[in-house]
Amino acid sequence: MWRSLASNALTLFIVAFMLIAGLISWGEQKYAAEGPLSQVICFKVGKGATMSAVSAALQQQGAVSDARIFRIGAEYSGLTGKLKFGSYLVPEKASMKALAELLTTSGQSTCGQDVNLRIGVAGAEVVLRAYDSASGGYTEVAKFDPSAGPAPQAYLDAEADSDLRWRVTLAEGVTSWQVVESLKAADFLTGDIKKVPEEGSLAPQSYEVEKGGDRLALLDEMGAAQSAILAELWEARADGLPYKTPQDAMIMASIVEKETGVASERAKVASVFLNRLAQGMKLQTDPTVIYGVTKGQGILGRGLRQSELRRETPWNTYVIPGMPATPICNPGRAAIEAALKPESTDLLYFVADGTGGHAFAATLAEHNKNVATYRALQATEGADTSGTGSGSVDVTLPGASGN
Repeated sequence: MWRSLASNALTLFIVAFMLIAGLISWGEQKYAAEGPLSQVICFKVGKGATMSAVSAALQQQGAVSDARIFRIGAEYSGLTGKLKFGSYLVPEKASMKALAELLTTSGQSTCGQDVNLRIGVAGAEVVLRAYDSASGGYTEVAKFDPSAGPAPQAYLDAEADSDLRWRVTLAEGVTSWQVVESLKAADFLTGDIKKVPEEGSLAPQSYEVEKGGDRLALLDEMGAAQSAILAELWEARADGLPYKTPQDAMIMASIVEKETGVASERAKVASVFLNRLAQGMKLQTDPTVIYGVTKGQGILGRGLRQSELRRETPWNTYVIPGMPATPICNPGRAAIEAALKPESTDLLYFVADGTGGHAFAATLAEHNKNVATYRALQATEGADTSGTGSGSVDVTLPGASGN
């Protein structure tokens, strides 16, 4: 009798196991199979949305055939807690697997409308974009300076859209004052800012925000991001650098950021300044002088005067030895990395080459030739050669930058 019962139990166990295995296999096939969507839709994942709610919404909009299979498949794949807020273009016949990956991977909206406050070195602008199904990409609907007057009607109309996504983007090289003034002018943010954050302490990158979000909280987020970047790169820094503290590296990174916009030059520019420090030479870089004049409050908008080049400030590296007292902007990750992992060179000078980059030199004689070439190019193009420019290192003239 007991042998018969055991045999029957084993049979039932095997049958149940086969049924479960078959059910799992069927579910996996359904999860990876072509979906029911007959046309492209724009699907939004709200802030704080759960996978359960998203699954139900996808089924309601005809993107998945069974919300339970989608939810279980996403959980089995470890994606349940990785939903990214945004609006996503869902292609027709997209599988549940493809949908789960789409909604949990990039966090970059691919449809709908978005507003981006872009804070750049030359100023700030609010850009409203909308997805254009005809072209398969975003088109610019409106763009305006938030501090220059009323917003265009297209922007005012879009504000009522509950699906509108909001972002604030900092360009590399902006100053903390520029960031604060731009945030104050943004009508979709709230809260007072009474103190400008320390120069260099804000990370240039893009930040997701909510309409009505707090300005101070956003500045805290920017500061935390920059601190994390600096801490990570400081730990991986090259040996033998002269920096006593991470702040010293940030000062150098800010100079590198202002000196070149060419990615391939950053580590070489850093090497020039480090070589000059090692030899006891003044850095003689125009951006530091400019910061001493403007204190980071806007752009100079003209060439430096000889009196400004000779005037002592805590930032004028034509006058003071070593590095300036503080960073002169908020450098990006690449500039910080260049300051902490510079190229190994014997270079001591560089000057603009007329193409957006720079000509580098290890000797003063070679550098003077590069300066002469650049000035001849300026003269040919009818440019003003009397002032200074981007800050290229040049000691051919006492107190002059050579740009």
